[in-house]
Amino acid sequence: MQNIRKMITISLSIMVLLCNVPLSQAIDCFKCVSMNGKFPPCDDPFHNNHSLQMLEASCMGGRKGRDGLFPATSCIKIAGVFDDTGETITVRGCGLDSGTATTDTEIIRMSHCGRFYYNNRYVHGCLQSCNDADACNSAKEYGPYVTVLSLIYLALIMFMS
Repeated sequence: MQNIRKMITISLSIMVLLCNVPLSQAIDCFKCVSMNGKFPPCDDPFHNNHSLQMLEASCMGGRKGRDGLFPATSCIKIAGVFDDTGETITVRGCGLDSGTATTDTEIIRMSHCGRFYYNNRYVHGCLQSCNDADACNSAKEYGPYVTVLSLIYLALIMFMS
């Protein structure tokens, strides 16, 4: 009986420690591209009617100087007109801060309107980033649910012994 209580105490301690570790930090973002209005659901005005197929839960993005994908921290939107052809472009996606010291290389730190370079072409428009608005919702954290399940599990063990 003493050993069972000791095991339950150790198990409970480990579960409580693990439940306080955030399991997910990614953000949900819409991801789509529309060139010259060829994909209207992506263009402005943006309607959230038929956009679930464009919503990427736990959006992942590349990180400068690193291979692979990492949990995104912000949603981005680029909307503008190419200088050379007059074609319009709308891009919705996600990104993350790569941790460099300057804002000129970090797309999520520099929302602005004006001219910028995109895919080897100049664009006149706006680049916006967000982490707290429509489809810029907070990351889901599963810690509280794991805590409840752990407590139910421990209660069952205690009643069965």
